[in-house]
Amino acid sequence: MEGKMIGPGPYRATKLWNETIKLFRGGMPLKRHWAYFRSYDNSFTGSEAVDWLHELLKRNHNFGPEVTRYQTLQLLRKFMKNHVIEDIKGRHGKEDFEDNGQVYRFPHTSPLKPVPQRPPVSENCDMPRLIRWDDYEELAQPEKIPLKPLVLNSETWNKRHSIAIGEVHECKLIRRRDVTPKQVDQIWKSLTIVHTPSLQRVLGLKTMDGVLDSKHINAKHIVHNVFSVNSTGIVILKNKTEDMPYWVLSAMKCLAKWPNGSETKQPMYPGFERDVLRTVAEYFQRLKEPLLTFQLYEVFVNILSLLQQEAVAVEALQVCSLLLPPANRRRLQLLLRLMARACHNPALPPLNDTIATRTLMVQTFSRCVLGSAEEVDLDELLATRLVTFMLEHHDTVLTVPSVLHSLVEDHLSHLRRVQIKYAGADADASLVSPSYCRQISRAQFEEQRVSGSQGPMQELLEGLIADTELSAKDKRKRLKQFQKSYPEIYRRRFPTAESEAVVLPEKAPRLKPQLMLLTLKKPFQPFQRSWSFRA
Repeated sequence: MEGKMIGPGPYRATKLWNETIKLFRGGMPLKRHWAYFRSYDNSFTGSEAVDWLHELLKRNHNFGPEVTRYQTLQLLRKFMKNHVIEDIKGRHGKEDFEDNGQVYRFPHTSPLKPVPQRPPVSENCDMPRLIRWDDYEELAQPEKIPLKPLVLNSETWNKRHSIAIGEVHECKLIRRRDVTPKQVDQIWKSLTIVHTPSLQRVLGLKTMDGVLDSKHINAKHIVHNVFSVNSTGIVILKNKTEDMPYWVLSAMKCLAKWPNGSETKQPMYPGFERDVLRTVAEYFQRLKEPLLTFQLYEVFVNILSLLQQEAVAVEALQVCSLLLPPANRRRLQLLLRLMARACHNPALPPLNDTIATRTLMVQTFSRCVLGSAEEVDLDELLATRLVTFMLEHHDTVLTVPSVLHSLVEDHLSHLRRVQIKYAGADADASLVSPSYCRQISRAQFEEQRVSGSQGPMQELLEGLIADTELSAKDKRKRLKQFQKSYPEIYRRRFPTAESEAVVLPEKAPRLKPQLMLLTLKKPFQPFQRSWSFRA
């Protein structure tokens, strides 16, 4: 469709804007209405539009039942301003839509906004690779201890035989060089953004391009949010100047622990609790950016599509909230705790004469939590939906996901432990170029098998021949075993019996059985020796 071009906004919010417009234009009942002494077909009144769109938004999982009628009216006024609707005289461009009997209609041109395109996000490769054969330090060997001469029995000979022919590679005992603190930070960052299934998988995205730029993620923030916390999981700031002012903390404590949270000795006056809430609200509303930051706006808006899958949405919020600056995460933790305690405290007087405490808390602080750097028409509705969900799960959404923590610890343990590495082996499979196989005939396989092992086998045969420590009996046994296993190599080395006789030690002659009997029949002649003794 073609239509009026509106300045591009964040990707996910723009898609939701277009989807909402399509649902509104495609489902809004159109009737004949009278205005200005004539009838207008395919039109609707302001009140009819508010009624229908309000029900649509409450049923839509991207917005939820917390949407109020006033928020619906505000959205219709934005529709009016962006020429999604117009009055029956074709006027638009001002937010003067009214919830009454005034007649409106849809324009003929499409009001959809162009979805912004963002450049691809480059991969962050600052990650310590896994142990390789050429990246190790050999362990210190103990002092040499005198050993008994090695006796090659059948088992040990087979082991040497397997190494010689290439069945078992030569190995060394190695360990990786110490992992630096910077590398630990980068491992947390990499596994949080890329390798953990909690982010890209749960968001249902094939890529994080246009959603999260890893260059804007500080690895030290993640590590701080994981480890620098108190017993209740609240972030502890090293630089106290980044924390909230003391008077704000006191006001939040007073409201959260009402009526026992006030540290002042002054008597409370009627409406004191409302003034305390106003003080806290003014502080958060004057912050330079929302607590979830402008840079992470697109990430958290994408989580809105997961809220129907409660466990998945909680997992996504746990991971994404680790990316926040520690000061923002601490403020968000304390704010959610305040909101939850105020909503469930029966001793707290009503904070508004017409609005329930829960609704008031969400409406007061939602835009302090989520917002975009560019003005987005759905910001208020999206923020309300997300903050409502976070308030309902305030005790879990800002905890460190145990799966991610275990994943990082396992990876670090793998890098630090001692390993046995074989020559030519590489633990990092991602660094190995892919190889491909093609089918060969049996004859080619036999030829490759024989040619591939001839060199080591010839060396093994020559070693057996030159081994002077083997007894004649053992040497003949080994050579016969070799001849049986590798007849071709043995035949090339000993083409004639004479060449074999030169190498093989001669056997001692054995007596014939008849001769042995004659020898045994000879009379036994004991050995006689004369002894002389001195007096």
